[in-house]
Amino acid sequence: MTNPAGPLIDHRSVELDGIRYVILRESAFRWLCEKAHFQPRSEDSLTPPLDLDHGSLSEKLVRRRRAAGLSQAELSRRAGIRPETLNRIERGRSTPDFSTVRKLVIAMNAAEHEQLAREDAGQSHRESSDADQQ
Repeated sequence: MTNPAGPLIDHRSVELDGIRYVILRESAFRWLCEKAHFQPRSEDSLTPPLDLDHGSLSEKLVRRRRAAGLSQAELSRRAGIRPETLNRIERGRSTPDFSTVRKLVIAMNAAEHEQLAREDAGQSHRESSDADQQ
């Protein structure tokens, strides 16, 4: 039985630094480009804004980790990866595979949500204390 909307395409979604990406097989990507009459850009012609170099990934990871108030040890524990692996990624010495990136993103998102919840709880507590004093 065929899908009336067209063929189904296996893919995975990930959010990095507030931007959602879709990861799919290269053959599916090429098929989509062909159907949409797009010419895919070759990997060697990537321009700097599209370049996913190690430096920008490591800088974003360090920035988000620090903003969430996490140490390397705590983030690696939450993500289920070795602290040495996180250290190498943050120094730009290693490129993580998709699975590792996904673990880090999930752990960072959870830590950021927890931090926001703590801040909201602190704000509510201050507001109720202010109301009590009046």
